[in-house]
Amino acid sequence: MTCAALLVADGAVRLLSPEDAAAYEGPGFVWIHLEGTADEDLAILGGQGIPDIAAHALVATETRPRCDRFEDGALINLRGPAADESAGSDRLVSIRLWARHGKVNSVTRYPLAVTPQVTAQMEAGKILDPGDLVAAFARAISKQLDPQVADLGDQLDDCESSMEAGNVYRLRTTIAGIRSEAIAFRRFVAPDRDALETLAGLDMDWLDEEDRLHIREAADRFARMTEELEAVRERAALLHEQLTDLRGELMESRSLVISIVAFIFLPLTFVTGLLGMNVKGIPFAEAPWAFWGVVGVCVAIGAGVLAWFMARHWLRR
Repeated sequence: MTCAALLVADGAVRLLSPEDAAAYEGPGFVWIHLEGTADEDLAILGGQGIPDIAAHALVATETRPRCDRFEDGALINLRGPAADESAGSDRLVSIRLWARHGKVNSVTRYPLAVTPQVTAQMEAGKILDPGDLVAAFARAISKQLDPQVADLGDQLDDCESSMEAGNVYRLRTTIAGIRSEAIAFRRFVAPDRDALETLAGLDMDWLDEEDRLHIREAADRFARMTEELEAVRERAALLHEQLTDLRGELMESRSLVISIVAFIFLPLTFVTGLLGMNVKGIPFAEAPWAFWGVVGVCVAIGAGVLAWFMARHWLRR
């Protein structure tokens, strides 16, 4: 569990203790960030004028992307890649922010991958108010997700190339995995877009026009990713159907070959079985040419059956 607080005042950035940051009422902008679920750290959220609904949303076990206004503050929940991909059961982890003039409280149950990047921007003096901070998270999350979503499309392209080359083995598992990834991303990417569009439309004194432009840019990137994920999901379903049809055709073709071979040898088996009976009276049993004669008859029967198949075009695929 980590609990950190940064104060931006007079162009300088200082690290404060969470307790001092919670009580700070001076000039500048304070960001209090909590990671984890320790009760003693979550208790810092109390006594900061956070509405009960927002406070409960900050510490809720299950969340989805959203943006709601409460008086002069806004509750923003976003989802982004985790620093540790094994964290949690969802593909993306949440960051919950309560932003108002001069202060932002944020909570993540699992470390978010972009948090160090945003912290570095703030320490470099590029984030000066709550609007800058929220816009920085939105842009960082969308930029990190964009290549991951694009990679799903590239993987599907590789699957299509493999199918065209006739390599259909193990593709079913690969395509199913890509579709599962697309569904997991789609579950939160589209709500991220909706939350940011709502945030960009809020009339807040701490949200200036430049922040709105950055937020709309991130929302547009999320919208494009949503469309890409929809396309990936539909393409994956189509490829799965094509793969099923192709595997069916391969099975039919192989079954036809097996049936033809079995049909050719069926009369030959009858002839050899009939002549191989251990009884008296087998014709030409003592003739020296009988063996080769039977072989010739079998070859003639096999060639005749094969010619009949070819004449009826049953050997065409």
